[in-house]
Amino acid sequence: MTRIVAGTAGGRRLKVPPSKTRPTSGRVREALFSSLEHRGRVEGRRVLDLYAGSGALGLEAASRGAAYVECVEAVRSSAQTIRLNARLLGLDVTVSPMRVRARLGRASRRPFDLAILDPPYDMSETELADALCLLGAHLAADGLVVVERSARSPEPSWPSDMAPTGQRALGDTRLWTATPVRLET
Repeated sequence: MTRIVAGTAGGRRLKVPPSKTRPTSGRVREALFSSLEHRGRVEGRRVLDLYAGSGALGLEAASRGAAYVECVEAVRSSAQTIRLNARLLGLDVTVSPMRVRARLGRASRRPFDLAILDPPYDMSETELADALCLLGAHLAADGLVVVERSARSPEPSWPSDMAPTGQRALGDTRLWTATPVRLET
């Protein structure tokens, strides 16, 4: 059973999409968001949840006071479930039912302060690296990128405009973080 961990919708259940999704565990979400909140990275911030699946990460951010949350999910039934959960929880979340590459190919009205990528564990490292390359143009100068992968996965191949800032293992999950590097021209 998947629940929102904290915030205005804390403790409330999330419906899980009928497709093969792997919602981030409550333990991992609690650790991640506790760390993010401690650093002032959620409340009042713009959050982009890529490969949203069940939307648990984006909905958690919205529950904890993010100013704007966009969940990008290519599987239509999953995108519909995210919309339903947002409505049932009374959270304002934008759902973009499209592939991550297509979304990152479009301009963003304003940069995002936080981007969370939770791709399928079987996604190739090359495909993830391509998404990270496209992501840089959507980040605020002081933005933060979080990548969730299997603990057995290698560190993401960060593009030259992102600097890795850490990693943390939580059971079968590993979280990597990076910040933008603005290259001088």
